[in-house]
Amino acid sequence: MSAPTSDPDPPRRATLGSLRRLAPYAAPHRVRLIVGGLAALLASLVGLGAPLLIGAVVDGPIARGELGSLPWLVLGVLALGLVEAVLITLRRLLVAHPANAIEAAMRDDLFAHLQRLPVAFHDRWASGQLLSRATTDLTTIRWLFAFSGLFLVINVITLVVGIGVLAWLSPLLGAVVAAVGLPLAGLTLALERRYSTQARTAQDRAGDLATVVEESALGIRVLKALGRSRELIARFLADARRLRGTELAKVRIMAALWLLLITLPELAIAAVVAVGTAGVAAGSLTLGTVVAAITVLTYLIWPVASIGWLLAEASNAATANARYWEVRDIPPSIVDPPHPRELPTPVRGEVALRGVRFAYEGAEHEVLRGVDLTIRPGETMALVGATGSGKTTLTALVARLQDVTAGSVTVDGVDVRDLRLAGLRTAVASAFEDPVLISASVRENVTLGSPGLPDDAVWEALRVASADGFVAGLPWGLDTRIGEQGMSLSGGQRQRLALARAVVGRPPVLVLDDPLSALDVHTEAEVEAALRRVLGGVTALVAAHRPSTVQLADRVAMLAGGRIVAVGTHHHLLATEPAYRALLSTPDERTQVQA
Repeated sequence: MSAPTSDPDPPRRATLGSLRRLAPYAAPHRVRLIVGGLAALLASLVGLGAPLLIGAVVDGPIARGELGSLPWLVLGVLALGLVEAVLITLRRLLVAHPANAIEAAMRDDLFAHLQRLPVAFHDRWASGQLLSRATTDLTTIRWLFAFSGLFLVINVITLVVGIGVLAWLSPLLGAVVAAVGLPLAGLTLALERRYSTQARTAQDRAGDLATVVEESALGIRVLKALGRSRELIARFLADARRLRGTELAKVRIMAALWLLLITLPELAIAAVVAVGTAGVAAGSLTLGTVVAAITVLTYLIWPVASIGWLLAEASNAATANARYWEVRDIPPSIVDPPHPRELPTPVRGEVALRGVRFAYEGAEHEVLRGVDLTIRPGETMALVGATGSGKTTLTALVARLQDVTAGSVTVDGVDVRDLRLAGLRTAVASAFEDPVLISASVRENVTLGSPGLPDDAVWEALRVASADGFVAGLPWGLDTRIGEQGMSLSGGQRQRLALARAVVGRPPVLVLDDPLSALDVHTEAEVEAALRRVLGGVTALVAAHRPSTVQLADRVAMLAGGRIVAVGTHHHLLATEPAYRALLSTPDERTQVQA
């Protein structure tokens, strides 16, 4: 199992301005979002009306003993409360659907983009990092639309309006509150910057931790068999401690922020009480004005105190947004050509490699250094070579799982880069040494690349792969769910299902990257014979390691030093190529050749 790695780019502090990139996702829902935001804003501003009515009660019925207007003022306070409650309910109803719809659309686009990115990208990125972007990060962005981003704007407006109300009640009291509020704003922004950096680190480390968990779950059999549970637990705990340390750093920053956001407003209230009392004593202010000002300030404590928390949540969302777009901004390197060509009809299946060179991104040396090879229509070509010689790389080039660095790969004379990917991969089917199965039914696994095929076609593919016998014996036949990665099946059964998936669409070209390694010799011969009998005329390129597989091929190509160094039948190469004989021959064959 690979060690978990963070995304390749170093963490950067995400700015709130980067959230503008979410605008296209919000645009289809802008009416509901705007109306919901206005409802929340009106609810917040309506709440500011209550202190003014309380001030009128103090300066009117209480100060002058005129109780005739008291019922109307009380009803006014009650009416404001009811209006506020209705507006809050309306906000919830309006905003919930768009927030969830935006999250779903972003997740759909991310998943589709991941499918378009080449195999090289997935080799380089840890799966846990991608998983955390598709789950935790998008949940954070949904929360931005549903609550934190909305109320960050609303509470700032409410705070500004509240200070305006205080200035209208008394310019002196408004100035006192503004004198406390300005340093509060500056300190809050400074702490938010520090929090944002820690938030990015925490989300990256959470992705690393998810990778460890995922790999340990998928490789649990190997880990138990090798007795490596302690080492994996130690690695998990080390990553968990790092994440815990970062989360505690976030808590310390938030604690300092909350200290400011709670202490300074209380100081503002104390200052207003002091200045207001002096004003009432001097006759420059009425008691109702001071009571209204204190009530306004009390009402503003929540908007002030919540701004720090909402800024932190917005920073989390900005970080999640940056992580999301780091993946979305990676352009797919293997795409449909601007002016695609079509394969001749019917497809003959001739595969030709001309001057093919290939080097992995960042590698110093080429894996393939000028491969020339032609596979005739209907021919089975075995590809052999030492471990690391580039057999898997070469087979990946035919279906454009990788693209050549130089040279060309053609099918019936058409460069594969000039074909639509869907058309190419319909004509060229692949099966791999590692049989990847999904947690679904046998039918869904076999028809993964050709959905909608009738059961007759599925059973025919299973017969070709000699898998029909064990599938018929499963509890629900084709409808039997085989569990994650098909772990409920044997290695040979998994490989036969993967092979059935490759042949179910009857492709004219079949590329097999040693998919028969887990089969016994008898079953392997059965599968090869069935392939020739049922799919007569198919062109096959088989990366092989076992002599029994090679002997079933029409010709064999030997790969060494990044080039094809010999082509011929198995027996011819055994007799004429010492390197081939050393690589592939059995002890009996060596004795026969030497004799």
